[in-house]
Amino acid sequence: MALPGKIDLNDLLVFQAVAQTGGFTAAAHRLGVATAKVSVEIGRLETRLGVVLFSRTTRKVVLTDAGQSLYEECRPLLEGLGEAVERATSGKDRLAGTLRISTTVDHASLSLAPALAGFARQHPHLAIDLRTSDRVVDLVGEGIDLTIRLGWLRDSSHRAVKLGQFEQVVVASPAYLRRAGTPAAPHELEAHEWVALSLLRTPLTWKFSARDGQAATVHVDSRLRVDSPTVLRSLLEQGAGMSVLDQFNAQLGIDTGRLVRVLPEWTLPAGGVYAVYPAAKQVPAKVRSFIDFYRQYLDSARASARS
Repeated sequence: MALPGKIDLNDLLVFQAVAQTGGFTAAAHRLGVATAKVSVEIGRLETRLGVVLFSRTTRKVVLTDAGQSLYEECRPLLEGLGEAVERATSGKDRLAGTLRISTTVDHASLSLAPALAGFARQHPHLAIDLRTSDRVVDLVGEGIDLTIRLGWLRDSSHRAVKLGQFEQVVVASPAYLRRAGTPAAPHELEAHEWVALSLLRTPLTWKFSARDGQAATVHVDSRLRVDSPTVLRSLLEQGAGMSVLDQFNAQLGIDTGRLVRVLPEWTLPAGGVYAVYPAAKQVPAKVRSFIDFYRQYLDSARASARS
């Protein structure tokens, strides 16, 4: 589609992708086209506008002042156009297009992937692109519609919806507890071998509370540190020590008999399960639908765990 002045709308969409991803190759990956095609279309757009839109270096491309101005003017219009097309092609029960969603490797395998399988069956016209990474992804730059994050969110320019929460529990293997003994109170943890999860801000300090109002803060020492909850669970199952796991990983070990919950009468602060997505005037129907679906999925999973 050509706009007044013989500007092709597709060229503007390519321009938007390059501006958001910061590179021709990354934009090509998002759009599913060859990098050469992106370069050609940007060159054609610059020729027709008579301005340079990007400063190119060997490592990245950066918007010029003219490019920044065009991007800020076009971005809300292009996003609005995309939303209008989605509304036109998606009825109440018919979602179309592609839902790009991300989360950590552990959460994907333990919870999100099974939920997505059910969601995909309900919406056969919707393509789903699940991306897993333990780093915090750039939603806009990587073209992600929605990410599921666990824990405690920091301030962000994105929108976030709390879908639920998860417990943190102290666990160890039966073999370790037979060898080292089972602690009866939080302060006894300080004498045990501890495996730390380095992803946490304070992996060696834990604040416990009891139903009767008691509170206890425990500082432990660790010889072993890992950066993956799944690897942590595996080490604990092998009797390497004890530690705190999220309820998703902990329950898997407990159900198989490889782990035992320690200090069940004491609780740790609960973490949140959040859906995070780019701020926009209108949230796409595919994002709204999956948020509602996943919230219900988590609620059902919690109800089943209690029964």
